[in-house]
Amino acid sequence: MTAPTDDRITRAIGELRAVISPDRVVTSGPAYDVACALWNGAVVHRPGVLVRAEQNADVAAAVRTAVGLGLPLTVRGGGHDWAGRALSDRGVTVDLSRMRHVSVDQGSLVARVGGGATTADLVAAAEEHGLTAVTGTSGAVGLAGLSLGGGYGPLSGRFGLAADNILSATLVLADGSTVTASADDEPELFWAVRGGGGNFGVVTGMEIRLHRVPALLSGMIMYPWSQAPSVLAALEDVLLGEPDELTVQTGVVTAPDGNPALFLAPTWSGGSDKDRAEGEKALARLSALGQPLVAQVGPARMSDVLAGTDALFPFGRHVRIRTRTLPGLAAGVRSALLASGEVLPTPTSAIALHSLHGAAARVRATDTAFGNRTPHLMTEIIAVWEADDQAAPAHRAWADDLHTTLAPDACPGGYPNLLGPDDSDQITHSYGPNIRRLLDAKRRFDPDNVFNATSLPSEPDSGPDHR
Repeated sequence: MTAPTDDRITRAIGELRAVISPDRVVTSGPAYDVACALWNGAVVHRPGVLVRAEQNADVAAAVRTAVGLGLPLTVRGGGHDWAGRALSDRGVTVDLSRMRHVSVDQGSLVARVGGGATTADLVAAAEEHGLTAVTGTSGAVGLAGLSLGGGYGPLSGRFGLAADNILSATLVLADGSTVTASADDEPELFWAVRGGGGNFGVVTGMEIRLHRVPALLSGMIMYPWSQAPSVLAALEDVLLGEPDELTVQTGVVTAPDGNPALFLAPTWSGGSDKDRAEGEKALARLSALGQPLVAQVGPARMSDVLAGTDALFPFGRHVRIRTRTLPGLAAGVRSALLASGEVLPTPTSAIALHSLHGAAARVRATDTAFGNRTPHLMTEIIAVWEADDQAAPAHRAWADDLHTTLAPDACPGGYPNLLGPDDSDQITHSYGPNIRRLLDAKRRFDPDNVFNATSLPSEPDSGPDHR
Protein backbone atom coordinates (compact mmCIF):
# COMPACT_ATOMS: atom_id res chain seq x y z
CA MET A 1 0.00 0.00 0.00
CA THR A 2 1.46 3.37 -1.01
CA ALA A 3 1.92 6.18 1.50
CA PRO A 4 -1.27 8.22 1.93
CA THR A 5 -1.37 11.60 0.23
CA ASP A 6 -2.98 14.72 1.67
CA ASP A 7 -5.53 14.56 -1.14
CA ARG A 8 -6.70 11.07 -0.18
CA ILE A 9 -6.96 11.99 3.48
CA THR A 10 -8.94 15.10 2.59
CA ARG A 11 -11.26 13.01 0.45
CA ALA A 12 -11.68 10.48 3.25
CA ILE A 13 -12.65 13.21 5.71
CA GLY A 14 -15.21 14.61 3.28
CA GLU A 15 -16.72 11.23 2.45
CA LEU A 16 -17.00 10.24 6.10
CA ARG A 17 -18.57 13.52 7.21
CA ALA A 18 -21.15 13.12 4.48
CA VAL A 19 -22.47 9.87 5.95
CA ILE A 20 -21.52 10.07 9.65
CA SER A 21 -22.37 12.78 12.15
CA PRO A 22 -19.47 15.27 11.82
CA ASP A 23 -18.72 15.20 15.56
CA ARG A 24 -17.75 11.53 15.15
CA VAL A 25 -15.15 12.30 12.47
CA VAL A 26 -12.18 14.09 14.05
CA THR A 27 -8.71 15.07 12.90
CA SER A 28 -7.54 17.13 15.87
CA GLY A 29 -8.63 18.45 19.24
CA PRO A 30 -9.16 16.91 22.68
CA ALA A 31 -11.14 13.84 21.52
CA TYR A 32 -8.50 13.11 18.89
CA ASP A 33 -5.68 13.45 21.42
CA VAL A 34 -7.40 11.14 23.91
CA ALA A 35 -7.84 8.44 21.27
CA CYS A 36 -4.18 8.77 20.22
CA ALA A 37 -2.96 8.24 23.79
CA LEU A 38 -2.09 4.55 24.07
CA TRP A 39 -0.96 2.42 26.99
CA ASN A 40 2.55 2.42 25.56
CA GLY A 41 3.44 6.10 25.60
CA ALA A 42 6.34 5.47 23.23
CA VAL A 43 3.86 5.12 20.35
CA VAL A 44 3.29 8.47 18.66
CA HIS A 45 1.31 7.52 15.55
CA ARG A 46 -1.13 10.18 14.31
CA PRO A 47 -4.01 8.98 12.11
CA GLY A 48 -5.16 11.18 9.25
CA VAL A 49 -8.76 10.81 10.42
CA LEU A 50 -10.33 9.17 13.44
CA VAL A 51 -13.91 7.83 13.42
CA ARG A 52 -15.53 7.74 16.88
CA ALA A 53 -17.97 4.97 16.00
CA GLU A 54 -21.25 4.59 17.86
CA GLN A 55 -22.89 1.93 15.70
CA ASN A 56 -22.09 -0.66 13.07
CA ALA A 57 -22.97 1.76 10.27
CA ASP A 58 -20.21 4.13 11.41
CA VAL A 59 -17.70 1.31 11.35
CA ALA A 60 -18.86 0.15 7.93
CA ALA A 61 -18.50 3.65 6.49
CA ALA A 62 -14.97 3.94 7.87
CA VAL A 63 -13.99 0.55 6.45
CA ARG A 64 -15.45 1.26 3.01
CA THR A 65 -13.80 4.67 2.85
CA ALA A 66 -10.36 3.40 3.89
CA VAL A 67 -10.49 0.47 1.48
CA GLY A 68 -11.88 2.58 -1.36
CA LEU A 69 -9.11 5.16 -1.05
CA GLY A 70 -6.31 2.70 -0.29
CA LEU A 71 -5.67 4.15 3.18
CA PRO A 72 -4.31 2.13 6.12
CA LEU A 73 -7.08 1.05 8.50
CA THR A 74 -6.64 0.37 12.22
CA VAL A 75 -8.98 -0.25 15.12
CA ARG A 76 -8.61 1.21 18.60
CA GLY A 77 -10.32 -0.77 21.34
CA GLY A 78 -8.62 -0.47 24.72
CA GLY A 79 -5.38 0.92 23.24
CA HIS A 80 -3.33 -1.63 25.17
CA ASP A 81 -1.36 -3.31 22.37
CA TRP A 82 2.23 -2.52 23.33
CA ALA A 83 3.29 -2.49 19.65
CA GLY A 84 0.86 0.35 18.92
CA ARG A 85 -1.11 -1.35 16.17
CA ALA A 86 -4.27 0.48 17.25
CA LEU A 87 -3.09 3.52 15.27
CA SER A 88 -1.33 4.15 11.98
CA ASP A 89 0.22 7.36 10.75
CA ARG A 90 -1.95 9.20 8.23
CA GLY A 91 -4.51 6.42 7.96
CA VAL A 92 -8.08 5.84 9.12
CA THR A 93 -8.60 4.70 12.71
CA VAL A 94 -11.90 3.35 14.01
CA ASP A 95 -12.18 4.30 17.69
CA LEU A 96 -14.60 1.96 19.47
CA SER A 97 -14.49 3.67 22.85
CA ARG A 98 -18.11 4.85 22.44
CA MET A 99 -19.24 1.24 21.96
CA ARG A 100 -18.65 0.04 25.51
CA HIS A 101 -22.14 -1.12 26.39
CA VAL A 102 -22.54 -4.34 28.41
CA SER A 103 -25.83 -6.08 29.14
CA VAL A 104 -26.19 -9.22 31.23
CA ASP A 105 -28.80 -11.96 30.93
CA GLN A 106 -28.59 -13.50 34.36
CA GLY A 107 -30.80 -16.44 33.46
CA SER A 108 -28.78 -17.61 30.48
CA LEU A 109 -25.40 -16.54 31.95
CA VAL A 110 -24.60 -14.49 28.85
CA ALA A 111 -23.22 -10.97 28.49
CA ARG A 112 -23.60 -8.92 25.33
CA VAL A 113 -20.78 -6.44 24.97
CA GLY A 114 -19.81 -3.71 22.55
CA GLY A 115 -16.56 -3.85 20.64
CA GLY A 116 -15.02 -1.07 22.73
CA ALA A 117 -15.76 -2.60 26.15
CA THR A 118 -12.84 -3.20 28.46
CA THR A 119 -12.45 -6.26 30.64
CA ALA A 120 -13.29 -4.07 33.65
CA ASP A 121 -16.56 -3.04 31.96
CA LEU A 122 -17.61 -6.66 31.56
CA VAL A 123 -16.53 -7.78 35.03
CA ALA A 124 -18.27 -4.85 36.74
CA ALA A 125 -21.53 -5.56 34.91
CA ALA A 126 -21.34 -9.27 35.69
CA GLU A 127 -20.68 -8.64 39.37
CA GLU A 128 -23.91 -6.67 39.66
CA HIS A 129 -25.66 -10.00 39.01
CA GLY A 130 -23.44 -12.15 41.22
CA LEU A 131 -21.52 -13.47 38.20
CA THR A 132 -18.04 -13.17 36.79
CA ALA A 133 -16.28 -13.50 33.45
CA VAL A 134 -13.10 -15.05 32.13
CA THR A 135 -10.68 -12.24 31.27
CA GLY A 136 -6.99 -11.43 31.44
CA THR A 137 -5.22 -9.88 34.40
CA SER A 138 -5.81 -6.19 33.56
CA GLY A 139 -9.09 -4.30 33.61
CA ALA A 140 -8.01 -1.56 31.21
CA VAL A 141 -7.39 -3.94 28.30
CA GLY A 142 -9.93 -4.02 25.48
CA LEU A 143 -12.02 -7.15 25.89
CA ALA A 144 -12.24 -7.95 22.18
CA GLY A 145 -8.51 -7.73 21.49
CA LEU A 146 -7.62 -9.76 24.55
CA SER A 147 -10.20 -12.47 23.92
CA LEU A 148 -9.68 -12.84 20.17
CA GLY A 149 -5.97 -13.49 20.71
CA GLY A 150 -6.46 -16.05 23.48
CA GLY A 151 -6.68 -14.42 26.89
CA TYR A 152 -4.77 -16.02 29.77
CA GLY A 153 -6.24 -15.06 33.13
CA PRO A 154 -7.03 -15.96 36.75
CA LEU A 155 -9.93 -18.25 35.81
CA SER A 156 -8.31 -20.07 32.87
CA GLY A 157 -7.73 -23.28 34.78
CA ARG A 158 -11.40 -23.56 35.67
CA PHE A 159 -13.12 -22.18 32.57
CA GLY A 160 -10.56 -22.04 29.76
CA LEU A 161 -9.12 -19.02 27.98
CA ALA A 162 -11.13 -15.89 27.33
CA ALA A 163 -11.38 -17.05 23.70
CA ASP A 164 -13.05 -20.26 24.85
CA ASN A 165 -15.86 -18.23 26.43
CA ILE A 166 -16.85 -16.30 23.29
CA LEU A 167 -20.28 -17.49 22.17
CA SER A 168 -20.55 -15.24 19.12
CA ALA A 169 -18.84 -12.27 17.50
CA THR A 170 -20.31 -9.61 15.22
CA LEU A 171 -17.85 -8.26 12.66
CA VAL A 172 -17.76 -5.61 9.96
CA LEU A 173 -15.79 -7.17 7.11
CA ALA A 174 -13.53 -5.48 4.58
CA ASP A 175 -16.41 -4.95 2.13
CA GLY A 176 -18.42 -3.13 4.79
CA SER A 177 -20.88 -5.98 5.34
CA THR A 178 -21.80 -7.11 8.86
CA VAL A 179 -21.83 -10.77 9.88
CA THR A 180 -22.32 -12.60 13.15
CA ALA A 181 -20.12 -15.65 13.64
CA SER A 182 -21.04 -18.45 16.03
CA ALA A 183 -21.03 -22.22 16.19
CA ASP A 184 -24.11 -22.23 13.91
CA ASP A 185 -23.53 -19.18 11.70
CA GLU A 186 -20.26 -18.65 9.79
CA PRO A 187 -18.60 -21.41 11.86
CA GLU A 188 -15.26 -21.11 10.04
CA LEU A 189 -15.02 -17.42 10.88
CA PHE A 190 -16.02 -18.23 14.45
CA TRP A 191 -13.21 -20.78 14.59
CA ALA A 192 -10.70 -18.28 13.21
CA VAL A 193 -11.45 -15.32 15.47
CA ARG A 194 -11.00 -17.42 18.63
CA GLY A 195 -7.21 -17.25 18.67
CA GLY A 196 -6.59 -15.66 15.28
CA GLY A 197 -7.12 -12.14 16.64
CA GLY A 198 -8.79 -9.17 15.00
CA ASN A 199 -7.39 -10.03 11.58
CA PHE A 200 -10.69 -10.72 9.82
CA GLY A 201 -12.83 -7.66 10.47
CA VAL A 202 -13.79 -5.08 13.07
CA VAL A 203 -15.45 -6.85 16.00
CA THR A 204 -18.26 -4.54 17.07
CA GLY A 205 -19.93 -6.88 19.55
CA MET A 206 -19.64 -10.25 21.26
CA GLU A 207 -21.65 -12.61 23.37
CA ILE A 208 -19.65 -13.91 26.33
CA ARG A 209 -20.37 -16.86 28.61
CA LEU A 210 -20.53 -15.86 32.30
CA HIS A 211 -19.98 -17.99 35.40
CA ARG A 212 -21.10 -18.30 39.00
CA VAL A 213 -18.10 -18.44 41.32
CA PRO A 214 -19.31 -18.16 44.93
CA ALA A 215 -15.92 -19.07 46.42
CA LEU A 216 -13.45 -16.70 44.77
CA LEU A 217 -10.20 -16.29 46.70
CA SER A 218 -7.23 -14.29 45.49
CA GLY A 219 -4.46 -11.94 46.56
CA MET A 220 -0.72 -11.44 46.58
CA ILE A 221 2.14 -13.40 48.14
CA MET A 222 5.59 -11.85 47.93
CA TYR A 223 8.85 -13.56 48.90
CA PRO A 224 12.17 -11.80 49.56
CA TRP A 225 14.76 -12.22 46.85
CA SER A 226 16.96 -14.40 49.05
CA GLN A 227 14.20 -17.02 49.02
CA ALA A 228 13.44 -16.77 45.30
CA PRO A 229 15.63 -19.77 44.27
CA SER A 230 14.02 -22.17 46.73
CA VAL A 231 10.47 -20.96 46.09
CA LEU A 232 10.89 -21.16 42.31
CA ALA A 233 12.21 -24.71 42.67
CA ALA A 234 9.20 -25.62 44.81
CA LEU A 235 6.89 -24.19 42.16
CA GLU A 236 8.28 -26.41 39.38
CA ASP A 237 5.54 -29.02 39.85
CA VAL A 238 2.90 -26.64 41.19
CA LEU A 239 2.03 -24.11 38.50
CA LEU A 240 0.85 -26.63 35.93
CA GLY A 241 -0.21 -29.39 38.33
CA GLU A 242 -2.74 -27.66 40.56
CA PRO A 243 -6.47 -28.44 40.33
CA ASP A 244 -8.59 -26.53 37.83
CA GLU A 245 -9.88 -24.21 40.54
CA LEU A 246 -6.39 -22.82 41.26
CA THR A 247 -4.57 -20.68 38.72
CA VAL A 248 -1.30 -19.10 39.84
CA GLN A 249 0.57 -16.27 38.19
CA THR A 250 4.15 -15.77 39.35
CA GLY A 251 7.16 -13.66 38.48
CA VAL A 252 9.41 -10.84 39.60
CA VAL A 253 8.53 -7.30 40.67
CA THR A 254 10.17 -4.63 42.79
CA ALA A 255 9.21 -4.88 46.47
CA PRO A 256 8.32 -1.81 48.53
CA ASP A 257 11.89 -1.74 49.89
CA GLY A 258 13.26 -1.29 46.35
CA ASN A 259 14.69 -4.80 46.02
CA PRO A 260 13.47 -7.46 43.59
CA ALA A 261 10.96 -9.93 44.99
CA LEU A 262 9.29 -13.09 43.77
CA PHE A 263 5.51 -12.76 43.66
CA LEU A 264 2.67 -15.26 43.48
CA ALA A 265 -0.80 -14.10 42.50
CA PRO A 266 -3.07 -17.12 43.08
CA THR A 267 -6.79 -17.25 42.33
CA TRP A 268 -9.09 -19.99 43.60
CA SER A 269 -12.43 -20.24 41.82
CA GLY A 270 -14.52 -22.68 43.81
CA GLY A 271 -17.93 -23.78 42.60
CA SER A 272 -19.64 -23.51 45.98
CA ASP A 273 -19.22 -21.99 49.42
CA LYS A 274 -18.16 -25.45 50.63
CA ASP A 275 -15.10 -25.17 48.37
CA ARG A 276 -13.85 -22.13 50.25
CA ALA A 277 -12.08 -24.22 52.92
CA GLU A 278 -10.27 -26.21 50.22
CA GLY A 279 -9.22 -22.99 48.54
CA GLU A 280 -7.96 -21.54 51.79
CA LYS A 281 -5.78 -24.63 52.27
CA ALA A 282 -4.39 -24.31 48.74
CA LEU A 283 -3.48 -20.66 49.22
CA ALA A 284 -2.00 -21.42 52.64
CA ARG A 285 0.32 -23.97 51.02
CA LEU A 286 1.59 -21.30 48.65
CA SER A 287 2.15 -18.93 51.56
CA ALA A 288 4.21 -21.61 53.33
CA LEU A 289 6.83 -22.10 50.61
CA GLY A 290 9.09 -19.76 52.58
CA GLN A 291 8.78 -16.76 54.83
CA PRO A 292 6.85 -14.20 52.76
CA LEU A 293 7.21 -10.46 52.97
CA VAL A 294 3.51 -10.21 52.14
CA ALA A 295 0.76 -12.82 52.22
CA GLN A 296 -2.53 -11.03 51.64
CA VAL A 297 -4.98 -13.60 50.31
CA GLY A 298 -8.64 -14.16 50.97
CA PRO A 299 -12.14 -13.56 49.56
CA ALA A 300 -11.97 -11.23 46.56
CA ARG A 301 -13.90 -9.78 43.67
CA MET A 302 -12.51 -10.12 40.18
CA SER A 303 -12.81 -6.36 39.71
CA ASP A 304 -10.37 -5.85 42.58
CA VAL A 305 -7.94 -8.37 41.11
CA LEU A 306 -7.92 -6.50 37.79
CA ALA A 307 -7.60 -3.09 39.44
CA GLY A 308 -4.45 -4.21 41.23
CA THR A 309 -2.70 -4.93 37.93
CA ASP A 310 -3.88 -1.67 36.38
CA ALA A 311 -2.37 0.25 39.29
CA LEU A 312 1.03 -1.31 38.57
CA PHE A 313 0.97 -0.57 34.84
CA PRO A 314 -0.82 2.73 34.13
CA PHE A 315 -1.19 4.33 30.71
CA GLY A 316 1.54 6.55 29.31
CA ARG A 317 4.86 5.01 30.27
CA HIS A 318 7.20 3.63 27.64
CA VAL A 319 7.09 -0.15 27.26
CA ARG A 320 8.84 -3.02 25.53
CA ILE A 321 7.44 -6.55 25.90
CA ARG A 322 8.94 -9.85 24.79
CA THR A 323 7.33 -13.24 25.29
CA ARG A 324 8.35 -16.88 25.46
CA THR A 325 6.26 -20.00 25.95
CA LEU A 326 7.87 -22.37 28.45
CA PRO A 327 6.98 -26.03 29.08
CA GLY A 328 7.82 -25.61 32.75
CA LEU A 329 10.27 -24.28 35.31
CA ALA A 330 13.34 -26.31 34.37
CA ALA A 331 16.63 -25.49 36.05
CA GLY A 332 17.82 -23.43 33.08
CA VAL A 333 14.61 -21.40 33.08
CA ARG A 334 14.86 -20.72 36.80
CA SER A 335 18.47 -19.59 36.43
CA ALA A 336 17.58 -17.21 33.62
CA LEU A 337 14.63 -15.74 35.53
CA LEU A 338 16.73 -15.24 38.64
CA ALA A 339 19.61 -13.62 36.76
CA SER A 340 17.33 -11.14 34.98
CA GLY A 341 15.14 -10.57 38.02
CA GLU A 342 18.20 -9.60 40.00
CA VAL A 343 18.73 -6.64 37.66
CA LEU A 344 15.23 -5.37 36.85
CA PRO A 345 16.01 -2.27 34.79
CA THR A 346 13.45 -0.01 36.53
CA PRO A 347 11.18 -0.31 39.57
CA THR A 348 8.18 -0.57 37.21
CA SER A 349 9.58 -3.39 35.08
CA ALA A 350 8.53 -6.98 35.72
CA ILE A 351 8.57 -10.61 34.65
CA ALA A 352 5.26 -12.48 34.73
CA LEU A 353 4.49 -16.14 34.09
CA HIS A 354 0.89 -17.15 33.28
CA SER A 355 -0.07 -20.82 33.47
CA LEU A 356 -2.17 -22.65 30.92
CA HIS A 357 -3.51 -25.79 32.56
CA GLY A 358 -6.76 -27.47 33.54
CA ALA A 359 -9.77 -26.63 31.37
CA ALA A 360 -7.73 -24.46 28.99
CA ALA A 361 -5.41 -27.41 28.29
CA ARG A 362 -8.26 -29.86 27.67
CA VAL A 363 -9.53 -27.99 24.61
CA ARG A 364 -8.20 -29.67 21.47
CA ALA A 365 -5.62 -27.56 19.64
CA THR A 366 -7.70 -27.68 16.45
CA ASP A 367 -11.00 -26.69 18.06
CA THR A 368 -10.07 -23.00 17.90
CA ALA A 369 -7.34 -21.09 16.09
CA PHE A 370 -5.39 -20.83 19.37
CA GLY A 371 -2.87 -23.55 18.63
CA ASN A 372 -1.01 -24.39 21.85
CA ARG A 373 -3.09 -26.36 24.33
CA THR A 374 -0.21 -28.29 25.91
CA PRO A 375 0.20 -27.16 29.54
CA HIS A 376 2.74 -24.34 29.58
CA LEU A 377 3.83 -21.04 31.11
CA MET A 378 3.37 -17.93 28.98
CA THR A 379 6.13 -15.52 29.97
CA GLU A 380 5.85 -11.74 29.75
CA ILE A 381 9.13 -9.84 29.90
CA ILE A 382 8.01 -6.27 30.58
CA ALA A 383 10.46 -3.35 30.46
CA VAL A 384 8.79 -0.10 31.57
CA TRP A 385 10.36 3.34 31.89
CA GLU A 386 9.46 7.01 32.03
CA ALA A 387 9.45 9.08 28.85
CA ASP A 388 12.51 11.13 29.83
CA ASP A 389 14.65 8.13 30.89
CA GLN A 390 17.92 8.35 28.98
CA ALA A 391 18.68 4.68 29.67
CA ALA A 392 15.84 3.47 27.44
CA PRO A 393 18.19 1.46 25.14
CA ALA A 394 19.48 -0.47 28.14
CA HIS A 395 15.95 -1.22 29.30
CA ARG A 396 15.05 -2.60 25.89
CA ALA A 397 18.24 -4.65 25.87
CA TRP A 398 17.34 -6.21 29.24
CA ALA A 399 14.06 -7.52 27.81
CA ASP A 400 15.75 -8.74 24.64
CA ASP A 401 18.54 -10.48 26.57
CA LEU A 402 16.15 -12.52 28.73
CA HIS A 403 14.10 -13.34 25.64
CA THR A 404 17.24 -14.72 23.99
CA THR A 405 18.42 -16.59 27.09
CA LEU A 406 15.09 -18.40 27.47
CA ALA A 407 15.02 -19.51 23.82
CA PRO A 408 16.77 -22.92 24.25
CA ASP A 409 14.24 -23.99 26.90
CA ALA A 410 11.18 -22.48 25.20
CA CYS A 411 8.52 -24.00 22.96
CA PRO A 412 8.44 -22.81 19.35
CA GLY A 413 6.25 -19.80 18.80
CA GLY A 414 4.78 -17.49 21.40
CA TYR A 415 1.62 -15.72 22.50
CA PRO A 416 0.26 -13.85 19.45
CA ASN A 417 -1.20 -11.00 21.53
CA LEU A 418 2.30 -10.10 22.75
CA LEU A 419 4.41 -10.78 19.67
CA GLY A 420 5.61 -7.72 17.79
CA PRO A 421 5.58 -7.43 13.98
CA ASP A 422 9.31 -8.24 13.84
CA ASP A 423 9.08 -11.53 15.77
CA SER A 424 8.88 -13.46 12.51
CA ASP A 425 10.33 -16.77 13.71
CA GLN A 426 7.99 -16.98 16.67
CA ILE A 427 5.00 -15.89 14.60
CA THR A 428 5.62 -18.75 12.17
CA HIS A 429 5.27 -21.32 14.96
CA SER A 430 2.59 -19.69 17.09
CA TYR A 431 -0.49 -21.42 15.70
CA GLY A 432 0.63 -25.04 15.89
CA PRO A 433 -1.37 -27.29 13.57
CA ASN A 434 -3.74 -24.46 12.61
CA ILE A 435 -1.58 -22.37 10.27
CA ARG A 436 -2.97 -23.51 6.93
CA ARG A 437 -6.59 -23.40 8.07
CA LEU A 438 -6.08 -19.97 9.62
CA LEU A 439 -4.53 -18.53 6.48
CA ASP A 440 -7.28 -20.06 4.37
CA ALA A 441 -9.79 -18.21 6.57
CA LYS A 442 -7.78 -15.03 6.15
CA ARG A 443 -7.87 -15.37 2.37
CA ARG A 444 -11.61 -16.02 2.47
CA PHE A 445 -12.70 -13.21 4.78
CA ASP A 446 -9.96 -10.60 4.24
CA PRO A 447 -8.18 -11.42 0.98
CA ASP A 448 -6.63 -7.95 0.65
CA ASN A 449 -5.18 -7.99 4.17
CA VAL A 450 -7.05 -4.91 5.33
CA PHE A 451 -6.91 -5.93 9.01
CA ASN A 452 -3.63 -6.43 10.88
CA ALA A 453 -4.47 -6.51 14.57
CA THR A 454 -1.83 -9.11 15.40
CA SER A 455 0.79 -10.81 13.28
CA LEU A 456 -0.12 -13.89 11.25
CA PRO A 457 2.43 -16.21 9.63
CA SER A 458 3.21 -15.46 6.01
CA GLU A 459 3.42 -19.05 4.79
CA PRO A 460 1.27 -22.10 5.57
CA ASP A 461 2.76 -25.29 6.95
CA SER A 462 2.17 -28.72 5.45
CA GLY A 463 -0.96 -29.43 7.49
CA PRO A 464 -4.32 -30.44 6.02
CA ASP A 465 -6.02 -28.07 3.61
CA HIS A 466 -9.43 -26.96 4.94
CA ARG A 467 -10.52 -24.94 1.93
